[in-house]
Amino acid sequence: MLISAFAFGGMPEKAVKKVFSNANLYITPNLLKEYRAVPLALEAEGKINHLQFKTLISEIAAVVARAEIVNPKRKILICRDQKDDMLLECCIGAKADFLVTGDADLLNIAELPFNLRIVTPREVLEEG
Repeated sequence: MLISAFAFGGMPEKAVKKVFSNANLYITPNLLKEYRAVPLALEAEGKINHLQFKTLISEIAAVVARAEIVNPKRKILICRDQKDDMLLECCIGAKADFLVTGDADLLNIAELPFNLRIVTPREVLEEG
């Protein structure tokens, strides 16, 4: 969601800013790799311009600077899109209470074998 929030704005950006000011943030080495690679790919594919690229890099850096790095101890295979499992692994490693995402593959998980609430950016903004 960070990529969408900072490259395109809107509701995801507002939700990230709310979470950023009210919650602990966690990241894994695998997520760090993704946050380095995806902006470069988006710019190379012409999906974002250079100004969006610079903004995206700067905003991700601010989040990463505040986040606690966790090293998940177990690999999981839950999500139908297996690349999204790294987000769940981060949540398990961090003992997180919730994950904010707009990704349907994560939002459509019927049941998790651990305690985690998966919420949309809209749900974050609607909570008091």
